[in-house]
Amino acid sequence: MASIDSIAENLRHLDEFARADTVVHRLDPRAKVVVTLAFVVIVASFDRYTVAALMPFAVFPIALAVLGGLPAGYLAKNVALAIPFALLIGLFNPFFDREVVFHLGSLPVTAGWISCASIAVRAVLTLGAALVLVALTGFPAVCAALEGLGMPRVFAAQMQFLHRYLFVLVDDAARSTRALALRSGGNAPRPTTVASLLGLLLLRTWQRAERIHLAMLARAYQGELHSRETWRFAAAEVAFVIGWVSLFCILRYYDLTRLLGTLVARVLP
Repeated sequence: MASIDSIAENLRHLDEFARADTVVHRLDPRAKVVVTLAFVVIVASFDRYTVAALMPFAVFPIALAVLGGLPAGYLAKNVALAIPFALLIGLFNPFFDREVVFHLGSLPVTAGWISCASIAVRAVLTLGAALVLVALTGFPAVCAALEGLGMPRVFAAQMQFLHRYLFVLVDDAARSTRALALRSGGNAPRPTTVASLLGLLLLRTWQRAERIHLAMLARAYQGELHSRETWRFAAAEVAFVIGWVSLFCILRYYDLTRLLGTLVARVLP
């Protein structure tokens, strides 16, 4: 039950952050979506053994989080959730790619460990950028921006409905789990009881979806969700897109960490 409540609390925090009023919040969502997509594509385009060259890309989510007033603890806690999954993906790399690249003191470091670290760094960067985008824009605005950039309307509508009624589903699951805990007297529930609870939750979701669909048809829904917000792609958005994408391209083709290391090696005796 605690985990379900924490999920609901996380979702509510994202919506609260999106209602703030900062210079980043006021940007057109399409500009933020374009820059974030470019960020993800460029980060993913690096070689699988690249680690140090990816580090300067952290300036993008960090800068937007600072300008948008997002709490560092909230971002760090949620981004850290991706690290175990990323490590799980690259867990077997050290066993299959055993070529020694360098020695860290007397400890040999193989190419498999480097590729595993690269996967973890990419996961942290891309998830951090996506989390900052949603927190500074709002999920409905992100969906509307994706639709404006060419995503089919039906996909945008499905994503918005998923976000809108996810809160209802999570609250319903939390109430059902709380009721099960109270009736079990502190004992672990049997698998059959948990299965019955999941079936009941699925049935409630199905019935609620039917009622919502009928209500939408009664209100002449034709596949388009209207918003009160109006956006304008002005000079600030153009500068935002050109500036960040140009920086990403520079960081992609010039290894800033290596250049700084070479400079420091020349300056220090």
